[in-house]
Amino acid sequence: MKVTEHIKASTESTLFSLEIIPPKKGDSIDSLFAHIDPLMEFKPPFIDVTYHREEFVYKNRENGLLEKKTIRKRPGTVGICAAIKNRYNVDPVPHIICGGFTKEETENALIDLNFLGIDNVLVLRGDSIAEEKTFRPEPDGNAYAIDLVDQVMGMNEAKYLDEELQNAVPTSFCIGVAGYPEKHFEAPNLKSDLKYLKQKVDRGAEYIVTQMFFENSKYFEFVEKCRAAGINVPIIPGLKPITTKSHMTALPSIFHIDIPDDLYNEIEKCKDNKAVKEVGIEWGIQQSKELMEKGVPVLHYYSMGKSDSVYRIAKALF
Repeated sequence: MKVTEHIKASTESTLFSLEIIPPKKGDSIDSLFAHIDPLMEFKPPFIDVTYHREEFVYKNRENGLLEKKTIRKRPGTVGICAAIKNRYNVDPVPHIICGGFTKEETENALIDLNFLGIDNVLVLRGDSIAEEKTFRPEPDGNAYAIDLVDQVMGMNEAKYLDEELQNAVPTSFCIGVAGYPEKHFEAPNLKSDLKYLKQKVDRGAEYIVTQMFFENSKYFEFVEKCRAAGINVPIIPGLKPITTKSHMTALPSIFHIDIPDDLYNEIEKCKDNKAVKEVGIEWGIQQSKELMEKGVPVLHYYSMGKSDSVYRIAKALF
């Protein structure tokens, strides 16, 4: 079932959903299930699964040359989506990214997902790898999220790169894209950011999931500006419970977001991370309540592989 269909079917209540990070390479899938199991109490209709691109290192060889060795830090998203669908009968939403993939590799991944009966994808450009200062696409790869939208929409119209598939049945993916209430850090301003977001919607994206934010006014202002720009698809707020003091510097640095003064001041008073976690949970509850009162379609939580804080917030709401 598509994300948009879940939203349409729940017109009188806000849905609960979450995003998970695949377990580290070598970890058992049971560690993933242990994270998801408690949250099934809140009946998430869909679960996002992030994708971590392959990265590489250079190793010295005996002849003095360098060998480029590809490493994969986390298991494949496709397999994890299949496991979630099989265990929970919940719709997984795999992230599809530009970085690290050719268009042919992207097509092959989408074909696998279609075989598995997965109806949704969230398409993202993705981040640059540590060795690169700026994002660089693969040769013959997609450079921007809008290129991914075009490729998925092409397959939805039975237009494949593989010539042998030209008579194949079209896919029917529901496409989600990312939105940035505080603008994407590479965009010169929010107006230009919204211009490109609208292009993705005009080309076929059916819903938007926002970057995390901690001040609801920024989300409401973002939605208002989207509507004024002619973007009329569902806009799902993304939320992240703060659990450690290090989040005060790490989250703004990594995700280019602001921490409200009130939240910052409360966390500064905390003597340890146990107290910080309690502040984060209470902030998450109040933030979520206001969003629910305003009728948001879904509350989407970035769980970061830990379910406890998300569970306690959801328990107070659903």
